[in-house]
Amino acid sequence: MSAKLELFHVLVHPGCSRVRQWVVDHELVEQVHFRNLFFPEHLEALKSHGAGEPEVPCVWDGKALHRGAEACIARLQAELDLGRAR
Repeated sequence: MSAKLELFHVLVHPGCSRVRQWVVDHELVEQVHFRNLFFPEHLEALKSHGAGEPEVPCVWDGKALHRGAEACIARLQAELDLGRAR
């Protein structure tokens, strides 16, 4: 993987749970930093990436913020596919 990805999430949100499970199922736990929005510093980091109201789940890839479970999984899949091509 090219960069550490950040997954902004909350524990009781079904979309967040789905993305977290996808990360675990595809053995990406070492490459994806989970950022629980319960913690104020994680919420501030999400806002610094351009999010207004907290929208979860979100993946920050160092350049863009991907919002919603489908977009997050698509971004994670792209990174996984890129890693396999190396």
